[in-house]
Amino acid sequence: MIYLRLFWEFFQTGLFAVGGGMATLPFLYDISDRTGWFTHAQLADMVAVSESTPGPIGVNMATYVGFLTGGIGGAAVATLGLITPSIIVILIVSAFLEKFRNSKYVSGAFYGLRPASTAMILAALVLVVKATFLPAAGAAFDWRLPVLVAVLLILTNAVPQTKRLHPIVFILGSAAVGMALGLAG
Repeated sequence: MIYLRLFWEFFQTGLFAVGGGMATLPFLYDISDRTGWFTHAQLADMVAVSESTPGPIGVNMATYVGFLTGGIGGAAVATLGLITPSIIVILIVSAFLEKFRNSKYVSGAFYGLRPASTAMILAALVLVVKATFLPAAGAAFDWRLPVLVAVLLILTNAVPQTKRLHPIVFILGSAAVGMALGLAG
């Protein structure tokens, strides 16, 4: 029964999370609240792991949740649930795209989806920022996190010598700093 539920939850997420992997975050927070399969703190960790591993973030997170909930079978079912709507939509669109390529309705639909996907990604940003910076009940605010974010923003955007570095350098460096801060704090 858990496999059916996993498939259904992630099928819905895959069907409506327009805008890519980060747009799945509001759905994942909702799944967390309704099912109790994982906590918001675990979800923040999933984002960090999913962002730093190869592959699409939404698929990585579906696989992670599925594994937490139902082992290897759960990972496969949740992943399949997430990608099935995309496969169906791509097959339908590819079958009709040539016929409707110049349709004002199709153009209008794509035009309308842009702000929706932007809003979903911004909602995900707000959720990740809240999970990262707002302390859990009873915990003290950790000033080191915003400092690390500020340093990374400066290094990736303002310092000419470092902004051309590959993103993996910043991911590995952040993990090392996080481990050092975690061990020290």
